[in-house]
Amino acid sequence: MRRMSRAVLAALVLCLTSAGTLIGLPSASAAALTQVTNFGTNPTNLNMYIYVPDRVAAQPALLVLTHYCGGSAGAIFNGNGRDYVTAADRYGYVIVVPEVTRTEKCFDVSTSNALRRDGGGDSTGVMAMVAWARQRHNIDPARIVVSGFSSGAMMANVLAAQYPDVFSAASAFSGVPAGCFATTNGSLWNSQCSGGQLIKTAQQWGDQARAMYSGYSGRRPRMQLWHGTTDTTLHYNNFGEEIKQWTNLHGLSQTPAYTDQPQSNWTRTRYGATSAQATVEGISISGIGHQLPMSGQLAYAITFLGLDGGGTPSPSPSPSPSPSPSSSPSPSPSTGTSGALKGVASGRCLDVSGASQSNGAVIQIWDCNGRSNQQWTSTGSSELRVYGGKCLDVSGAGTADGTAVSIWDCNGQNNQKWRLNSDGSITAVGAGKCLDVVGYGTANGSRVHIWTCHGGTNQKWTRS
Repeated sequence: MRRMSRAVLAALVLCLTSAGTLIGLPSASAAALTQVTNFGTNPTNLNMYIYVPDRVAAQPALLVLTHYCGGSAGAIFNGNGRDYVTAADRYGYVIVVPEVTRTEKCFDVSTSNALRRDGGGDSTGVMAMVAWARQRHNIDPARIVVSGFSSGAMMANVLAAQYPDVFSAASAFSGVPAGCFATTNGSLWNSQCSGGQLIKTAQQWGDQARAMYSGYSGRRPRMQLWHGTTDTTLHYNNFGEEIKQWTNLHGLSQTPAYTDQPQSNWTRTRYGATSAQATVEGISISGIGHQLPMSGQLAYAITFLGLDGGGTPSPSPSPSPSPSPSSSPSPSPSTGTSGALKGVASGRCLDVSGASQSNGAVIQIWDCNGRSNQQWTSTGSSELRVYGGKCLDVSGAGTADGTAVSIWDCNGQNNQKWRLNSDGSITAVGAGKCLDVVGYGTANGSRVHIWTCHGGTNQKWTRS
């Protein structure tokens, strides 16, 4: 392997220094990160590690978590990826952690083999790990996702471009567009790309990604992109180039559909949809360098990737019930009353997660307990109020299937107006869609969103 430049070595030192103080944190569970050998085709001699929580869901999601340059499976698992592990314990999903064994400990996203589907590069070995996990853990094929940091973020972009039929979503922290790091001399480092000097049109970036799986015309993964504005290891220009690439792959305008600031130094833009699971989402962190993810950021990625959509797992879970359009609850919710709203399919109540009173707090179903976070008042203004001054709110005034609901300060807008129907359904007035439990979930913690009304029991509610 060729010697790396001083710039690369400096980047490795930075990564190792920022992560080193975190390595070795104890696991909160008896489950452990476990190495798997002989998992299948492995042309570049990657190591495979897997984490299966003690309480795994009946059909769990799968997260592929890719480490930074100089990192390892243990370092990212116990260090700055730890919130993914904590969430796996809660939601019951499986984590696969590939580990590079070459000297640089950087993923190959540069050579010709690495930049084509099934080309014999690192991505080929990673996909063998995915296949191994799918065969043994009843993985939900619709919830296979990838997330990575730095070099791992570059790999997340490449995997999403090469295997769009496998991955449903990706979250990349401090990466570059798929193909940006391409080289012709065998080197794994491209200084022009790392320095933010590779500027292309959206079409050019899109075509570069499409060439990695030539002839494919199907759906593409949703993409979440994070970058610090003062990043000097992988220049901030790469953030804008990534957005160009993924909006082009999805056939979207580069003009955001929605912009906000979740925190004072964050700017979040959404493309194609305005919900927490937008088609493409970019989060720019002002004044921050090559040190992502930072505290609290993975929570946003977990929601974007849909890893928190399966509810609380159980040791012996059973599949969710099938829809029953003919079922009709009695009595139906009625305007002008207060109390709990109980889901007909689950027997559990509409609940503000963690009894939070913060704007944006998640809505779920939970065992009915009579507490204030389950007491909903229907008002003459078509609101559903909780805690007196917070309203059930369709996030971002979205109208698409799957748009999340939360609580927010009551403001009289249409995304906070609800129609309580005689059949037990509750319609979001602004979107014209029904309050719906994700995936017909019945477990504590199953999320609630809006969906096209279909009469299923996961869209029916009674006053408790």
